[in-house]
Formats: sequence, C-alpha cells, structure tokens
Amino acid sequence: MLKENLVKEIEQSIIRNWSYPAFSDYGKASLTYADVASRIRWFHHVFEDCRIGPGDKIALIGKNSANWAMTYLGVISYGAVIVPILPDFHPDEIAHIIRHSESVFVFAADGIFNALDAALMPDVQAFFSLEDFTPLFQRNEKLGEVLEKATISCLESGRSTSSEFSLKSVENPQLSSIVYTSGTTGFSKGVMLSHNSLMANVRFARTYMPLKQGDRIVSFLPLAHAFGCAFDFLFPFIVGCHITFLKKIPSPSVVVKAFQEIQPHLVMTVPLVVEKIYKNHIKDKLNNAKVRFLLKLPVVNRLILKKFNDRLSQVFGNHFYEVVIGGAALEEEVDRFLKKIGFRYTIGYGLTECGPLVSYAPSSGHRIGAVGRLVDTLELKIDSQDPALEPGEILVRGENVMDGYYKNREATAEAIDAQGWLHTGDLGLLDADGFIHIKGRSKNMILGPSGQNIYPEEIESRLNGMDYVEESLVIESGDKLVALVRPDYERFRTHGVDESKLTEIMEKSRKELNSRLPAYSGISRIQIHSEEFEKTPTKKIKRRLYRTV
Repeated sequence: MLKENLVKEIEQSIIRNWSYPAFSDYGKASLTYADVASRIRWFHHVFEDCRIGPGDKIALIGKNSANWAMTYLGVISYGAVIVPILPDFHPDEIAHIIRHSESVFVFAADGIFNALDAALMPDVQAFFSLEDFTPLFQRNEKLGEVLEKATISCLESGRSTSSEFSLKSVENPQLSSIVYTSGTTGFSKGVMLSHNSLMANVRFARTYMPLKQGDRIVSFLPLAHAFGCAFDFLFPFIVGCHITFLKKIPSPSVVVKAFQEIQPHLVMTVPLVVEKIYKNHIKDKLNNAKVRFLLKLPVVNRLILKKFNDRLSQVFGNHFYEVVIGGAALEEEVDRFLKKIGFRYTIGYGLTECGPLVSYAPSSGHRIGAVGRLVDTLELKIDSQDPALEPGEILVRGENVMDGYYKNREATAEAIDAQGWLHTGDLGLLDADGFIHIKGRSKNMILGPSGQNIYPEEIESRLNGMDYVEESLVIESGDKLVALVRPDYERFRTHGVDESKLTEIMEKSRKELNSRLPAYSGISRIQIHSEEFEKTPTKKIKRRLYRTV
C-alpha cells in the first residue's frame, strides 16, 4: 500500500494553487482552485444531509466538462464511490449500469436524463443536471431544502482562505470508482479501482512526466475512461495545471484548433488522432517526387526532416513537452516517421483494470514498436518459455491492479489468479532492455494452417499505412485471412482519384502488403467496408461485430 493518499493530494493541490485557474470549458471563463473547493464543500453538505455514506455509489454521465470534473472530485473526496458512465452508451446500457452499480444519486447531462426512465431505477434517490446541479427528478421530498442550505453554507464560506480548507481522510484501500468496461447490456463488467490504484497512477505520472504548476492541458479523451481520467484530469489537477475541457465531439479538426489556441504543455491522445494528422498534413508531401529526391541528400535531408518536425509540432500547439499516445497500437509507418524526424512523442500501455498505466518511457527513450518499460508500482511476467522471442500473455501485479469486478466473482477469479497476477489478455514480448512489445490480444490471435501464430493487429498496422486505407480489420474466413477495409474517401476526393478505381487500388495494396509478410499471414482478399467501424471509447474496433461475406 502506498504512503501517498489521493484525497490528501487533492486537498494540498487546492491549497497550493488556490488562486490559479483550474478548469475551463472550451471558450468559457475559468474556475480557480478556490472555486473548485467551494463546489466540493457544496457536494459534501448535500451528501451529508441526504445521508449518503462512505461507499455509496454515485453515477456520473456526460461529456467532458468542468462540472463533470468537480462532481468526480466531490464524490471521491467524500468517501463515496464514483461510477463514471460513457455518454455514448445506449440508454438501456446506462440504466443497466446504474441498477447494477446500485447508484443512489445520478449526475447526468439533461439530454441523457430525458432518454432514461427513472421508474426503472428505484434505488436512485435523485437525478441532478450536470449543467447547473439542479434536481431533474427526486424521491426525497426535502431535497430542495437540502440544496438551499448547502448553497447558503457555501456562500457564507466563500470568503474563506486556503488555510481554512481541509478534507476528511479517505484511506487508500477504500473503493474510489467503478469503471464499466463494456457497453453490452447485461454483460458490463465494473472494474473496482481503489484510491490506492488511482494514487499509483498519479504518483508515477508526477514523478516521470513533465508537468508543473500553471501548465495548460486540453482534455478531450473521455473522462469516463481510465486513460483520460488519470492523465487528462487527476494527475494535472494534483500538479496544479489549468485544464480546458472540450465538450464537442473531438474530431481531429476540432482538437487541432484547440491545440493551436491553448498551446497545451502535455498532450494525451490515441493513435487514431495522430494517424489522421499524419495523413492530412504529412503523407502527401512525403510522396512528392521532389521531396523524395531531396531526402536522399545527407545535408538537405536533415533540413527537410526538421521542417516536418516543426510543421507537426505546430499542429499540436508547439509548446508541449511531449505527446503521449495510448489506448491502441500506432501504425508502424507513423511510428517510424515520428522517430525519424525527432518528434517529441512516446507510446504507453495500460488497461482499465490497472487504472490504467502499465508501462511508459519518456519521449527521449521511446523505442520503435515498444510501449515503454514497466511502471515502478507493478511486477510483470510474460507467460512464455522465452519472453524475448516467444510472445506470451502479459501478467502484472502490484499497486495499480483493480480490486476485482463488481458483483462478479467468476470474472474476477478468471482475471486475477491465486498469486495476485492480473491476466491482461494481451500478448507481448519483453526485450533485453525491459521494453514491452505488444503483439496483440490473445483472443484475437489466429492459428495458421501449419500452426503458426498470426497477430492480426500487426497486419492491420501495415495495411493502415497504405494509400487510401482509412482503417482495416483482419479476420479469418475458412482457412484464409481476409481484410475488411474502410477506404479513405477523403483522400480520394482530395487527390481527384475516381472511386471506380477503388478495387484496383486495393488489390495493388494487397499484393504489396503480402510481399512484406510471411506467406502464412498473407491476405487472400480485401473486402470493402464502406461505413466506419464501430469502436470502443479508446477507438479500438469492436472486432466481434464483424464477419466476412
């Protein structure tokens, strides 16, 4: 158990940074750390008067916002358990999670509440608007009096100083949050994360990631997901940063605009955003005949690579220490290019069950194809006879690991063995220098006709780097491999290429791809998938939904 305490760290950050800006919704006025303290007091008054006890569950549903962040802090600092729910879940899935988690309060965006039937959630005492914290539905007749009393109390204490602010102790072993990893009604698994697990992530980030008081952050990864919550919110808040939340759906164009206006000091992102920026801002120029010729000249080569680095850095606001990429694999072509131009980036690895961090290396130490080294609060084991050469399941144990799945002993026993090892389901290698190399998910591995292990994620990474491929999914059909490909229709239009040549272009890409692959992992055909693939919150394709025709 760690000596550092999450709630005390929150308290001390508020005291240290009292007059500094803490949160802003994009395009709106900032709230200071003192403002956050006042709102936390309000929550605590309301919870206490409504007899919410430590360990009671409170659900939180909505897009990233200052009110989302303050609700989260108000709940966990009281000793209650936050249940963050992704706003893009279907209403039936949201209702299932609220019931399964036994939530007694729900803070929700108004549009989400309107799609729910409160009568089907009898344990919920009240629904609150995430816009202004007013009640949308209540079973407690005295709630209005409670809210008024809490507001008056906070107004009276509004003139207090930082030295008067304090939070009651919440011990590290206590449950902090239940994060549901699936959006399938009836099959969602609630990952139980203790205060200790969250503190382990914050502690590591504060030690090894370059942020300081007053630095700026753009938060666009879903806060209801462990990656965004830990590194776009909790860690920067405890350091004393100013966090701007993007409430809009974060398309690459929206994100880039915000980067250039706010100029964040640390960027947390997923591969899809980086790959889009690479294709839209870099790839066409690399394919230019004149540029390809100049890149062969030693001195000119360095100047051109520097220009690419400068251009890409401008896209991200040009004030960042590094760009941290996580949540899924990065295309190999993009990884190699970023490394070649000296871009300040790194790739980490984690999973919700670790709150989420498992491995990381600073941008100066990033190794192509790797996802960093194990964090200092975990042990690691590769379930393989030769972890350097033979992929095996990645097993971890330590401070970050979840307490289990809420009300699901069977799933917990399958995930965490008797020795405390968490079976991640990811296959990987561990090189001589301690870098982890992810090969794919164990459940996705395909057994070749002669017993060879085929990792579809590796093939997809190469295929996604080819011209006019937006994204792809490699699956087994009979004893052959087939690639479902979503074409990059935007590039077709930009380049003025007739879409009637789509089949011809894809067949050329298939042959080129196969020339780089072992014969047993060659693609037999490409099947066009015209719609965008359905994805998880971290932009991984939901593979189980797709089959060939």
